[in-house]
Amino acid sequence: MSVGSQSPQPARSFDHVGIRVSDRARSVEFYERLGFKETLVFDKYEANEMVSDDGVRINLIFNGTRHPHNCLLDEPIKLPGVTHPAFIVDDIYELKEWLDSEGIVITEGIHPIGPRRITLFIRDPDGNVLEFNQLVSTDTENQ
Repeated sequence: MSVGSQSPQPARSFDHVGIRVSDRARSVEFYERLGFKETLVFDKYEANEMVSDDGVRINLIFNGTRHPHNCLLDEPIKLPGVTHPAFIVDDIYELKEWLDSEGIVITEGIHPIGPRRITLFIRDPDGNVLEFNQLVSTDTENQ
């Protein structure tokens, strides 16, 4: 492949993100509370597939070792790798109220990131970071 050439098969959409967890039952229950349903189990790969009502897919990978921190974010040396999935919701303020009522800790409260979204962050039981975004229109989009 020559320098600067483009793949003949560009990505057309996003399929899923794999999230490594240490306790299958605890993690499935947590993600079910967030609106995902387990639809498939891949015993050979120690994984499952979970899908939201709108078709957003995640895979939980059940071979994680319990570790007190997400190494990609909390350790002084930042290792390469995916740091978090980001999900879109309709109403971030309603989500925040629900998270508070469920006792799910919000690690970064509602704030804007750039002109097109407001966001908040939580962690799953293993410390994996999850971002939730509400998309907002900007004046430049309406012109």
